[in-house]
Amino acid sequence: MKLVVGLGNPGKKYEGTRHNVGFDVIDELRRRHGFGGGKSDKGKTTVPGKSRFSGETFEATWGSEKILLLQPTTFMNLSGKSVVAAKDFYKLELEDILVICDDFQLPLGRLRIRKTGSSGGQKGLEDCIRRLGSPDFPRLRLGIGPVPAQWEVVDFVLGQFDKSLSEEVKLMVVRAADAVEAWVTGGVTEAANRYNGV
Repeated sequence: MKLVVGLGNPGKKYEGTRHNVGFDVIDELRRRHGFGGGKSDKGKTTVPGKSRFSGETFEATWGSEKILLLQPTTFMNLSGKSVVAAKDFYKLELEDILVICDDFQLPLGRLRIRKTGSSGGQKGLEDCIRRLGSPDFPRLRLGIGPVPAQWEVVDFVLGQFDKSLSEEVKLMVVRAADAVEAWVTGGVTEAANRYNGV
C-alpha cells in the first residue's frame, strides 16, 4: 500500500489558500481516480471517503497498487499526528509515504520531489518529520513563492492566490498529480527525473 498525504487546513475559510495546495492535489487525484465514490475519469467506482486517522481518507487501487489518500484535519502544524496514525495502522515503511505540501521558497509553479530532506520551514512537514522520527520519507513540494518583501510569511501562505494566476495554479496542481502517479508507479527517482524543475 502507498499513502499519499496532502497537507492543508480544513474548513471553507482556508479553501483556495496557498497553504492548501496539498489538499488541492488530493482533490485532483480523487477526481481522476474516483476516490470518495462516484465515477472517475477511468469509469471506476471506488470506496467512499471516511473520517479516520484525524483526517479524511479515500481508498482505491491503481493497477495492482492499493492507495490511501489522506487530507489531515488537524490543521497544518499538527499534520504529523494524522500521518503517523495511518502509517502505524497499515504498518507502512517510510518509503511508502508521500507528503505533498506548499513551499514559499520555490517560485510559483515549480515542483520538487525528493526522498528525504529538511522541512525548509514548512510547519506541517516539520511536524511530520518530528512525529515520524525521521526525515527519510518522500515529499513533493509545490512552489507558491516568492513572498513579497512587504508580507509576513504567515499572512502570505494563508492568503488566496490572485485570480490572474488561477490557470497557472491549476496547471501546477495537475502536474503535481501527474508526479504523484509517477511516484506510485515508478518511485521517487523516476518522478524526480520527470517533474523536478518543471
